[in-house]
Amino acid sequence: MNKDIQAYNNAQSKPDKEICQLLAKEIDAALPKAENKIWHAHPVWFLGGNPVVGYSKLKNCIRLLFWSGQSFEEEGLQNEGSFKAAEIRYTAAEQVNTKDLKRWLKKSEKIQWDYKNIVKRRGVLERLK
Repeated sequence: MNKDIQAYNNAQSKPDKEICQLLAKEIDAALPKAENKIWHAHPVWFLGGNPVVGYSKLKNCIRLLFWSGQSFEEEGLQNEGSFKAAEIRYTAAEQVNTKDLKRWLKKSEKIQWDYKNIVKRRGVLERLK
């Protein structure tokens, strides 16, 4: 695991650390070719320089975010923001359904909107895959 992501996970409370460790392990296993790093203070995985999945500590939960998640057509994910992102929030590691997570991670590889060039395109997203 990326040492910066490990440090991020270690800085969380015990219940949140368990969630973060589980998410990082599953994401790394499902997306072995993805680059991962701390981006805007949170762990994020990229494919071809495009952000696809990440998680962050919110006030009372850990939020798992898929940048193109609205296009996954999955009931378990909630729309987030005005672009194509979708999220799910966890307060305990036992809430993470790894079967769903693995399916969403496969979709994150196959369904992507071009966030990498959103500034260059002045806020317009184009579908990559």
